[in-house]
This record gives sequence, structure tokens and C-alpha cells, in this order.
Amino acid sequence: QVQLVESGGGLVQAGGSLRLSCAASRRVPYAMGWFRQAPGKEREFVAAINWNSYLTPYADSVKGRFTISRDNAKNTVDLKMNSLKPEDTAVYYCAGDRSRPLIVGTRSDEYDFWGQGTQVTVSS
Repeated sequence: QVQLVESGGGLVQAGGSLRLSCAASRRVPYAMGWFRQAPGKEREFVAAINWNSYLTPYADSVKGRFTISRDNAKNTVDLKMNSLKPEDTAVYYCAGDRSRPLIVGTRSDEYDFWGQGTQVTVSS
């Protein structure tokens, strides 16, 4: 069973930047995604990337501010977050979809293994 470990979360002021990283315990030739969940809200899609990095869909709320990337040699998937807003505050989760390496989903039920999450807090 592959393990995912997120890192890079923290407290940042509005307008600032953070880079989240998701490290996998082994090679992950799958589509990978980032989701987030704020207190009292459902988990929502943020961004995803397929195996060859050709497809990278984003949620409308983060388009133009966040960038997802992966390094298959290092088994990592990163999320660079710029121009952060207080509404970006959430626990951010990395997830993988074993069934479709080249097609990326945007629903959480399409992903079958998850990390523990990392907290991102954006102060106003």
C-alpha cells in the first residue's frame, strides 16, 4: 500500500505564498490530486495532474494562483500556491487514483488513497 505524506503547510498572510509537497512511499504511476477541506465544509477539489503531466485541471477558485506539478523520478507532487486568500484556509490533502493514470478526476470519490493532510492558514 502506497503511503502519501504532505508537507509545507503553515500560517501565511494574505497575498503570500506556500508550496505544498506530497511524497509517495513508492512509484505512483497514477493521476494525483490535491483537495482541501475547511471547517464545517465538504472536501473540495483543488487541482490534479495525470501521469505524464499533460492534464492539469484546476478549481475555478484557484485557477491562475495555484500550480500543480510532479516529479516522477522523486515520487513527489507539489502544489505552488500564490496570492493566497483567507478563504484558502483549509486542510490540504494529497490523493491518488490507481485506476486511471492518464485521466484526471475532480471528485474525491474517484481517488482511492489519501495522505493525512497539512494545515494551511491564511490570515487577513
